[in-house]
Parts: sequence; structure tokens; C-alpha cells
Amino acid sequence: MKIAMLARNPNLYSHKRLQEAAEERGHTLDIINTLRCYMNIASRRPEIYYNGEKLPLYDAVIPRIGASVTFYGLAVLRQFEMMGVYPLNESVAIGRSRDKLRSMQILARDGVGLPVTTFAHDPKQTKEILKLSGGAPLVIKLLEGTQGIGVVLADTDRSAKSVIEAFRGAGVNILVQEFIKESNGTDIRALVVGGKVVAAMQRKGAEGDFRSNLHQGGTAHAVKIRPEERSTAIRAAKAMGLNVCGVDMLRANHGPVVMEVNSSPGLEGIETATGIDVAGQIIELLEKKAQPGKTKTKGKG
Repeated sequence: MKIAMLARNPNLYSHKRLQEAAEERGHTLDIINTLRCYMNIASRRPEIYYNGEKLPLYDAVIPRIGASVTFYGLAVLRQFEMMGVYPLNESVAIGRSRDKLRSMQILARDGVGLPVTTFAHDPKQTKEILKLSGGAPLVIKLLEGTQGIGVVLADTDRSAKSVIEAFRGAGVNILVQEFIKESNGTDIRALVVGGKVVAAMQRKGAEGDFRSNLHQGGTAHAVKIRPEERSTAIRAAKAMGLNVCGVDMLRANHGPVVMEVNSSPGLEGIETATGIDVAGQIIELLEKKAQPGKTKTKGKG
């Protein structure tokens, strides 16, 4: 099987592991810099060019598209789909997951547990937003933030009001969510591959930080997740239409709540914490699924 991987940095742990896993199983995997691709959008003859040459026809494509290049990356991935190349994750599904508001709306529609989440355009509605969210402490998130960047914890209604008005005054879109105090600065990432949770870790934030992202200095260890957490992760992945994703959950008193569904989850933290060959399971999924022409979008919303 001939696989293309859309990724800007070939030296990242996740990208090297996927390449190793593919080659160990007798496949070839080419790492293609997403931003160096250009396309010929012609009737019935979709083509992709790279470094001056037309790319060959691949059996599968693994999109590892950075959040900062989502728009162009999805355009390139759609072109692969038009050529009949099987995508590990579909362009429409990735687009949903990158839009925090849309992803929350889809998860809520499908009955997946979420923290109370509010969204408004007008800064004059701040008082109503605070009331709907249950009051401080509250978590305020930029819609475009990643890796814990652009996430603020407001301890009082006054500080929440100041942060919301500052963001909205700058024309920045934000979500306001209830703060799940009982999670104690920890979350669970469940790695879903092909409709199954193949690995899970619990992450704890750095001292004094409520965010548990490993990029922000958090730590991780393997964890045995509860049946309800497993089913929540699987339902979240299905709702988003993602074959492979990391589902980040908090343990609330009323059950697991999903904070985010990541369509390009890093592998280093979870493989190191659990010792599980996640990269190998991703390649095995492609071996089962990758057939020319199986690229029609299946998700809804």
C-alpha cells in the first residue's frame, strides 16, 4: 500500500512513528509538506502537484494538518478525496472538529455529555451569559485556540465580565463554559481508532495550572477508564465522523463531559504513558479500510 501523509514537520514523534509503523508492515509512506502542494482543479481530472511534479495516485492519505493551516490543508485533502484516495479522517469531519462551536453543537445534538457552554456575539449580553453558565468560576476559551492556549479561568463574576468584554471588544469569538472543579486539574484523553478506544491516559496540569495539556507542562499516566467514559469517547468520535481522534474528557460529578475532540492527536504522550503501539493500530485500520473510491462523506451536520 502506498500512503501519503500531509504534515509540515517530518521530524515530529507522531509522524516518524506512523512512518515506521507503515514501513514495518511493508508499506511505503511519503511525508508531504501540505503548504508545498498545489492543485489543478479541472473537470474529471483532479491533480495535485508537489515540488514541480505531479503526485502519483496513493491508496490512502493521513492528514496531520496543523491548526494554523486548516483552511489550505483541508483544500489539499479534499483534492486527494476527489482523486479517490482513502482519507484516514475525512475533510468534512476535520473541519467540524476544528470549529469548537460547531463541534459542541454536534455533540450536544447527539446527546454526548458536555459542560454547560454558552456563546454570544454582543458584549452587552455578558450578564446573561454569566447567568446561563452558572456563574463564576468559569472557563473562557478562544474558538481558535489549541494546546491550552487562549483558555482563561475566571474566579469571580467581575473578572469573567472583564475578560469576556475584553475579548469581545477585540472582535474575538469565545465560548464560556462551567468550571468542573471536581476534576482537580486532570482530564482523560481516550484515543479512538476505528470506533474503539485503543489507549487512554490521565493528564494532570502543572502545579497551579488548571489546564492539563502536556504542551503546558502537564504530566500523564495510563488509566483504566470507566465503561461510561469509553462509550462517551466512542459516541463523540462517531458524532464527529472521525476514524481516529483523541477525545478529551473531564470526570464531573454527573458523569464524563467532553471538552474537545482532536482530529490530529499527538502520539508521543499516549504511547509513552501506556506503552501501546497506537501508530501500528492506525496503519492496520488503513489496511482494512483503504480502497479506491471509498471517500464519500458519511458524517452529518
